[in-house]
Amino acid sequence: MSFKKAREGLLLALNDNLLSEEEFLLLYDVNKSKNLDLPCKQYLPFNLDYMDEDECLNEFRVRKCDLAILVDALGIPNEIVCDQRSVVGGVEALCMLLKRLAYPCRYSDMMQRFGHRQVPVLCMATNSMLDYIYSAHHHRITQWNENILNPVALRTYADCILQMGAPLDNCFGFIDGTVRPIARPGVTQRILYNGHKRIHSLKYQAVAIPNGLIGHLYGPVEGKKHDSGMLAESGLLALLQHHAMSVDGHPMCVYGDPAYPLRVHLQAPFRHVHLTPQMMEYNKRMSEVRVSVEWLFGYIANYFKFMDFRKNLKIGLSSVGKLYVVSALLRNALTCLYGNQTSQFFNLDPPHIRDYFS
Repeated sequence: MSFKKAREGLLLALNDNLLSEEEFLLLYDVNKSKNLDLPCKQYLPFNLDYMDEDECLNEFRVRKCDLAILVDALGIPNEIVCDQRSVVGGVEALCMLLKRLAYPCRYSDMMQRFGHRQVPVLCMATNSMLDYIYSAHHHRITQWNENILNPVALRTYADCILQMGAPLDNCFGFIDGTVRPIARPGVTQRILYNGHKRIHSLKYQAVAIPNGLIGHLYGPVEGKKHDSGMLAESGLLALLQHHAMSVDGHPMCVYGDPAYPLRVHLQAPFRHVHLTPQMMEYNKRMSEVRVSVEWLFGYIANYFKFMDFRKNLKIGLSSVGKLYVVSALLRNALTCLYGNQTSQFFNLDPPHIRDYFS
């Protein structure tokens, strides 16, 4: 029974003298929802047929004609059943999640688009879709993905980076960490405080590859952790030692900034006090191609601006880490559909979206 029906029943009980005024006031206050009783009948139910291409792209970051392809690639079910048994169509629930991530908004602001849904249903359906995408697909980005990180693909990536002027002929990608601001937590503030950025934050580590995809993502970890500590926790070096080999058995590597240690599968700039002209030229040429990893972090924040609105990213009240992983997955999906600046820079097309999620 909803809070509204419970309150209506209490009014009838008071009218029939089944409750005293004191009992009525106590029970009525207990059965009062904190959510505003916003009218939703004035809005039309969600229907994609009423939206044009530009409107769909603006609100969901996906063209209307490509939404069915995304639904099929993600394996979205026909229906999503919420915890309190509300049933929402799979396409509608995905659109709720995309609209929520596209720009900072309240669930009440989404009622105009999904008018027949109350705020609690919008919240539960969005979170249910978030949980589904994470549980079904997070391994494609948080683990070693053979679909895009097989020996043949690694050699292709290294050749593209080499053609752009990199001195390394076995570098297939770039590693870096990013600091994502969050709201100041009520507890563990010191652990989540990043002294360098002077913000409370979570950190993530990503490997960018030349076709514009995030090949591997690790996180979240506490904001104060150093990039080298995050590297050790991620187990990425062990994955590289086991998988990062070319077809002929030669080791392949990723390139990072000076914060990372020097290993066979992990290269970094020269960082001596006195650099020779050759060392300086090496650092310069590798820096020119390494900037692509910064672009990928920017794509997530620019296309899913909800992740850049720290006041709504509250530890303990929302799945902040899961939201970022799913946003990175969806950003990879958009890259497969439309490409991005990184894939254009290296002149390498991303895989088809069905191949990436197969």
